[in-house]
Amino acid sequence: MTGAEVVATGLGLGESPRWHDGRLWVCDWVAGEVLAFDEAGGREVMLRMSGLPFSIDWVPDGRPVLTSDRGVVVAAEGGLAAYGGAGEGWNEIVVDPRGHVFVNRAGFDLMAGEEPRPGALAVITPDGATREVAGDVWFPNGMAVSADGSTLIVAESYGRCRTAFAIEPDGGLSDRRPWADLGDANPDGICLDEEGAVWYADVPHRRCVRVREGGEVLDVVEVDRGCFACTLGGADGRTLFIVAAAWGGTDAIGAGARTGQLLTYRAPAPRAGRP
Repeated sequence: MTGAEVVATGLGLGESPRWHDGRLWVCDWVAGEVLAFDEAGGREVMLRMSGLPFSIDWVPDGRPVLTSDRGVVVAAEGGLAAYGGAGEGWNEIVVDPRGHVFVNRAGFDLMAGEEPRPGALAVITPDGATREVAGDVWFPNGMAVSADGSTLIVAESYGRCRTAFAIEPDGGLSDRRPWADLGDANPDGICLDEEGAVWYADVPHRRCVRVREGGEVLDVVEVDRGCFACTLGGADGRTLFIVAAAWGGTDAIGAGARTGQLLTYRAPAPRAGRP
């Protein structure tokens, strides 16, 4: 490892780290749990669900919304309730300052070994309506919204790039443009910092990388297992939290020892935007 410190172990497959309300929240696919960690690695189970809790964010009124294999759900009194996008296995989620919930899907069944096809982005508006807002995205994964709420950046894992969109007042997307060509990388979860750079996690290359718009590499954190996602947080916003696990392919998810870890790295610039 290069500069990263392990602060928690025993995760199944950690995903979607989010700094929220003074703690680091993580979805553990294998356990079907949403966990909250303090900065010393102490954990608390915040939510349990059947199926996979893919990704989490919060709508403006403070309720957590999650993507799952049954659509988007929201934590409500007595359990989880449908929020939007029913009937779809959505992947990542991010909420903009107006309460637009952006979600994405791969476009093919990775777990079943289907041939890759382009995926899509959708928005769930505060009135509960769901509509597709962009297509032809090659395995959309991590997403981030700029601090001013004007731009959505999407990691295309199979496109080996990041793509940016302007966010319209009604949640539509326009002005699609390349943000960075990432060479041989497979970007997964991402986050923004105050200097306008984006960190991305890369499973096959076992690293997290900080990149400027256009593709210039600014920092690399190498670890000994696949990096699935990362986010900035902590008291001053400069702790890079990384969720990593040994990766043996989709058939190995949930099999064998729980190799998932939560790691931290001291970043050069604090967090910005969402998540």
